[in-house]
Amino acid sequence: MTKKVSIIIPARNEEAFIINTLDSIMAQDYPNEFLEVIIADGESDDKTRELINGYIQKHSNVMLIDNPERVVPFALNYAIKIAKGEVIVRLDAHSKYPQNYVSRLVFELDRLKADNVGGVWNTTPANEGIIATAIALATSHPLGIGDASYRLENPEIKEVDTVPFGCFTKEVFDRIGLFDTDLIRNQDDEFNARILKNGGKIFLIPDVQIEYYARASISTMMKMFYQYGLFKPLVNVKLGSAASVRQFIPPLFTLYVFSGLALPFLPSLLVLAWVGGLFLYFLITIIIGLKIALSNNRILLFFVLPWVFPLIHLSYGWGYIKGYVLVKLLNKKPGGQNFNTSR
Repeated sequence: MTKKVSIIIPARNEEAFIINTLDSIMAQDYPNEFLEVIIADGESDDKTRELINGYIQKHSNVMLIDNPERVVPFALNYAIKIAKGEVIVRLDAHSKYPQNYVSRLVFELDRLKADNVGGVWNTTPANEGIIATAIALATSHPLGIGDASYRLENPEIKEVDTVPFGCFTKEVFDRIGLFDTDLIRNQDDEFNARILKNGGKIFLIPDVQIEYYARASISTMMKMFYQYGLFKPLVNVKLGSAASVRQFIPPLFTLYVFSGLALPFLPSLLVLAWVGGLFLYFLITIIIGLKIALSNNRILLFFVLPWVFPLIHLSYGWGYIKGYVLVKLLNKKPGGQNFNTSR
């Protein structure tokens, strides 16, 4: 029996990508009459709404709703509340999806008796420039993002702690609640951790590959990773524990770098050890940067990649440190509101 599927998409100022995303949804091999598409727009001030409204004129199963709070968790929750499907597929407006995306995930969701299943990111440059290409390559390499399974090559279906976007049973939202609106970032990680804490299962389906467009500039990449780090301690407090060890590496590296401010007051042996550690780090980024540049036949990448990696780590790390101080020491959310850490 074919299940009704609700595709939900948070969007804001996505005029460059939204049509490609919607085209890839309309090209799905899942029966169109069993699909509804709900786009929650966060008051876009570009042509996003105009483009969506034009699309609605041609496709009666596409709906546009408002998200006055402008941030992702509110958009997701607004859409889930009105969704009619037995299955909720959470998509991103910054991506394209394979033709069998919905059918494959819905099948595996049922076969595996899972609460959430998802595919892997095939990280694509936002444009053909060297900077955009370097960002895409760095954010899909283990040195850039650790052991996040959905960003790396995986040979077979496996249980994981999180997947991008996700294909959920509608029932799971009734059972454990909606996305946490305190979390501008990391709301997917927190929700997936909540699934696991409540005895649920999450599976990665590696043959389902999402074409995800990486950030186009260094500044937008740094802002994204800073926000990921900033909200991670709040996720940990809400869950009562850290979801993974890899999240601690960037803040520890950041503290290590900033400990260099104390070098004038330290014995020469400690100064030598600090310099040696930083030298080793940059030697690794240079070697990996050269290897990636040669494998992609673009030697100019060699002059960019060794700097992109530390900017990822420092952005996330500084965000994490600030988030930790706010949440654990000042009892405040990253937005500044008071936060009761005992709940």
